[in-house]
Amino acid sequence: MKGMETMTTGEQLIRAREATRLMVRVDEDCNRRVLLDLADRAEKNIDRLLAANRLDLERMPTTDPRYDRLMLTTDRIKAIANDLRNVAAMHSPVGEVLEERTMPNGLHLKKIRVALGVVGVIYEARPNVTFDVFALCFRTGNISVLKGGQDAAHSNEAITALIHESLAAGGIAPDVVQLLPPQREAAAELMNAVGLVDVLIPRGSQGLIDSVRNGSKVPVIETGAGVCHTYFDTDGDLELGRKVVFNAKTRRVSVCNALECLIVNSSRLSELCDLVAPMADKSVVLEADERSYQALSGKYPGDLLSAASEKSFGREHLDYRLSIKTVDSLDEAMEHIARYGTRHSEAIITGNRQTSARFCKEVDAAAVYVNTSTAFTDGAQFGMGAEIGISTQKLHARGPMALPELTSYKWLIDSEGLTRP
Repeated sequence: MKGMETMTTGEQLIRAREATRLMVRVDEDCNRRVLLDLADRAEKNIDRLLAANRLDLERMPTTDPRYDRLMLTTDRIKAIANDLRNVAAMHSPVGEVLEERTMPNGLHLKKIRVALGVVGVIYEARPNVTFDVFALCFRTGNISVLKGGQDAAHSNEAITALIHESLAAGGIAPDVVQLLPPQREAAAELMNAVGLVDVLIPRGSQGLIDSVRNGSKVPVIETGAGVCHTYFDTDGDLELGRKVVFNAKTRRVSVCNALECLIVNSSRLSELCDLVAPMADKSVVLEADERSYQALSGKYPGDLLSAASEKSFGREHLDYRLSIKTVDSLDEAMEHIARYGTRHSEAIITGNRQTSARFCKEVDAAAVYVNTSTAFTDGAQFGMGAEIGISTQKLHARGPMALPELTSYKWLIDSEGLTRP
């Protein structure tokens, strides 16, 4: 039998498809044990994982917006281990009865959840995704095919090696997870693997997502880039707004739920400097439109203030940079979101219930917030254990995707010898 490292991409995909028959035989106890074992191994092998990660970090400039996403730390690995334990503790939806009925003629119907099958994920410099995808796919009886980028090659190889060790300890063949070569050719082969891969999920930049959506023959669940807005309304509380906006922008600038554009009602321009003042402590560059620039000029550090251009909006900065747009009404704010948003996460700061109700009803996004940081758009924060991505489309999943979103269903039918006339 060929080793994983000597197989071609095509052979790996065939092995992944064949492994679906093995995966359905893995019982609940074994499934949990593997994930708990992997959590323990991750914590026991922190030095090993960090050493591999350093090899990747050495090849990327620290100024690259992807650097933070690529970086593993002791705390991040411990958090990943906790997420693995959370996933193991969660109820697997596989086998859940969605519908059941007996027809007048005696035909008994049952609709149950089943695994999607082979789930392919194409992602960039995000080694944590390797853990997340495997855990969620394994918990739902899916086979995971991982296509990470060259930037995280060493990290992904080290993580996959740990996964194989946990699978071996559980007596499960390593074929249930396939790490494809980091080269682009492997991505092209994966996107054309009709009949071998059931669904493909891209995670990364808008360019990556567009490339997969436009080039794949395999069905795609689109996880869009996060151009997230927060609208500071006429009735917004200043102290609340300052806290929420600061957290949404600066908690982690490199993630898709980070705030990229602050929309401010013109009636609140006199308070704008107070609203964004904490940003200066983090050296956040503000790209302000004409009216907000005038309101901030001489009050916000000059070296951190610049005039916005058309390119400032609809852009995922992934950096300590925030666009500011001034509007005269809620309608204008929502029009701006509709034009420049990516249907990921949008927020409003207001004390007016009627205004917040309109915003929630009319804004088209996977997650809509009131007086809350967009940083919460995350599977773990939503009580889902972890996430395989945040879908910005509407078929078949939307928002953070975890265990239920990795299932389909099938019908089971039985009778006492019924035949159809």
